[in-house]
Amino acid sequence: MKSITINGSQREGVGKKATKALRNAGQVPCVLYGGDQNVHFSAPELAFSKLVYTPNAHTVVIAIENGETYDAVLQDIQFHPVTDRILHVDFYRLFEDKEIAMDIPVHVIGTSRGVLNGGILRKNRRKLRVKALPKNLPDFLEADITPLKIGGKLYVTALEGEDYTLLHSDNTVVVQIKTARAAVVEIDDEDEDGEDATAGEDGGVPSTETDDVAAVKE
Repeated sequence: MKSITINGSQREGVGKKATKALRNAGQVPCVLYGGDQNVHFSAPELAFSKLVYTPNAHTVVIAIENGETYDAVLQDIQFHPVTDRILHVDFYRLFEDKEIAMDIPVHVIGTSRGVLNGGILRKNRRKLRVKALPKNLPDFLEADITPLKIGGKLYVTALEGEDYTLLHSDNTVVVQIKTARAAVVEIDDEDEDGEDATAGEDGGVPSTETDDVAAVKE
């Protein structure tokens, strides 16, 4: 998984007054959890743009000015209710030998026969919860919709991998093709052959009149 580096400074104070001073200076107060002790630091608000304002998933390298670095993932973020400015960010520390759970984006690939016939593609799950060692976390999960017809569904089991575990029940629907009013009715080749077999040789309706009935009409 791709990683983003955030350069931060150790926080000298963690009270309301110190936090307000940081925000007024364009800094975001942060806390790193998961180690022997929590690490309080701050970083410029612009440093979070590639981490927060993106649909992609990333791990984070937190580089403190004293030379210490930490591998982490974003755990929680708080925004101002009016201005949407970042108020506070929580991170969780990563360890190479410990699994971590993350929300991984789903990328839809392929062209569905159902969509070509007028069906509507519905994305039920844009992200899936994945558990794995940090080195095995995927950047994204691929959902191939190529075989789906109208009414077809792609379940989470189709996205399973050897290096990670999906934290969802097997009947979780990731994407499906919904029926639309303008959708074309899909006819299987077998049905077409069956219709041909019941038709007459000239393609019309087979005659049911016998020779005797035809003679009376004459």
